[in-house]
Amino acid sequence: MKQTAATPNQAGRISAAGGTAHAGQLMAGLLCRCVATLTAATLVASCGGGGSDINFQPLVGAIGDQTLGEGETLSIQALVSDGNPEDSHRITASSSDAGVASVTVSGTMLTVNGVAPGTATITVTARDNSGEANAESLPVRFNVTVTGGWIEGHFEPASQFKDFCANPRTSSGGTVFPDMSGEVVDENNWLRSWSNDTYLWYNEIVDRDPALYATPEYFDLLRTFERTPSGNDKDRFHFTYPTAEWEDLSQSGISVGYGARIVLLSRRPPREAAVAYVEPASPASQAGLARGARILEIDGADLVNGGTQADVDTLNAGLFPAAEGESHEFVILDLGAEEPRTVTLRAIEVTSDPVQHVQVLDTDQGPVGYMLFNDFIATAERELIDAINELSAAGITDLVLDLRYNGGGYLDIASELGFMIAGPSAAQGRTFEVIEFNDKHQQFDPVTGRLLEPVPFHDTSLGFSAPANEPLPSLNLARVFVLTGAGTCSASESVMNSLRGIDIEVVQMGNATCGKPYGFYPTGNCGTTYFTIQFRGVNAKGFGDYADGFFPSATLGADDAALPGCAVADDFDHGFGDPNEARLAAALHYREQGACPCADCATDAVAKRQADGIPLTPMGMHGLKIASPRH
Repeated sequence: MKQTAATPNQAGRISAAGGTAHAGQLMAGLLCRCVATLTAATLVASCGGGGSDINFQPLVGAIGDQTLGEGETLSIQALVSDGNPEDSHRITASSSDAGVASVTVSGTMLTVNGVAPGTATITVTARDNSGEANAESLPVRFNVTVTGGWIEGHFEPASQFKDFCANPRTSSGGTVFPDMSGEVVDENNWLRSWSNDTYLWYNEIVDRDPALYATPEYFDLLRTFERTPSGNDKDRFHFTYPTAEWEDLSQSGISVGYGARIVLLSRRPPREAAVAYVEPASPASQAGLARGARILEIDGADLVNGGTQADVDTLNAGLFPAAEGESHEFVILDLGAEEPRTVTLRAIEVTSDPVQHVQVLDTDQGPVGYMLFNDFIATAERELIDAINELSAAGITDLVLDLRYNGGGYLDIASELGFMIAGPSAAQGRTFEVIEFNDKHQQFDPVTGRLLEPVPFHDTSLGFSAPANEPLPSLNLARVFVLTGAGTCSASESVMNSLRGIDIEVVQMGNATCGKPYGFYPTGNCGTTYFTIQFRGVNAKGFGDYADGFFPSATLGADDAALPGCAVADDFDHGFGDPNEARLAAALHYREQGACPCADCATDAVAKRQADGIPLTPMGMHGLKIASPRH
């Protein structure tokens, strides 16, 4: 708390514009001939003597204009003089705009509170207590200017700070940005108010002064740091993207890289990095990389055993190229090869192909459909429709849906896929998912403003990449086999959970999923798109408690996140759709025998989570890098 008394210099700052009378003018009003100097630091000598019958008018010392920050408190001692020294005085004060600055009085002490940016005028008067002929002073006025500042727990609307940017983007070539000139604190204030309004666990955010942090650091702090029952971070999904990159990725599947999905089976020496899959027509594909290839070196740094910080920096630079055109040299050991080879990979804009390896497997129990589905991006809508049409025409009796690397995406496309698996008799008119926001938004969606209603199983296309309102094909299956791993996340888990909500059996082959029953609306500001958890989803039966993931288990019922199926580690020694690939083979065996192919397959799925490796991908579990050896 600041405390101040007006000084002689402050008295000298009195001006007509402030509405404050000069000391000489006040003295003249008393029709006295004595001369006195009026300051705020000393009592002013008065005309007349103590024995006079005259009740002199009290004088309030001048108070200079003040400036304080939003949320600050200022104490000012009001000084009163009177020709009747035996008089006591009562001070009153008022503000012209209590929404900017409020004022309270205790004795002769004024307490001014800065409420919001702006300027307010404080008026002060004194009244003496000398009998019936009480006299009141002339008013003394001073201005209080409140500058923007942080008040813990006080939040202005996020719209007040939206698009005020420290480095505004320049509109060009038909692209118009809403950016206006601002400061870092404006960007942080937007993040702070936006998070307080929409973050699912807003009441678990520690409110910090936005003026004290750089924007990336500040956003990292605007989340809960609580833990799940298993000890994982409750919120592991708080991240950002450059807006241009996010738009390319989510709408067209475009990202800068080599087109190889690389999985770290071990982040620390001895490390192991394997190629999970490659995108068609990408630099990785053109270099002959394929699933199962191991990376041994990058730019001369030993990936397996390199132990210096320089090694770690070199490896990360190669795995995560920062810009298009960047080239790095990789030493690769292809699956089945005896000798390694060296390839140079140049980063370009790669277009993701979300649906791959669609095929029909002939078995004694009837045809089985298989497809690898990697991203719920906009282009997936058209490809999923085409794949389901192909599998439906083949008359499949079961589907193996490979989601082991699918980190999520659009919930509406997840709903479309759920309908195409279950068909109209099971899904039409049913709830796919109920979305729940924080307790501030129980009736309306805080982002769209629409009335909150359950997300249905969509039976027509929504226009992401297929024409809108086309009836969707369906397989009309009563169960689905899902291949999962630590990279199975978000919308992928929603498909599993929501099918279970309408009694479609979900049989899980693989390891525990990532555990993200939450979602967000990607929101851009000043060229960065922010992802903060805004809602949780539950299925038609009200279940959504799988923050530690779904996992196959032999013991069902004790935990609703436990599914029938088999715990199977990822198999990098076989290709996708190969009946001998471990997870697909387990699904086919379970389908035929009703049991797992190994005794402990259904008992240690959670323990095997780490055996899945860490997928390096631009979506979902993004930005994970090889750890420094000293950590």
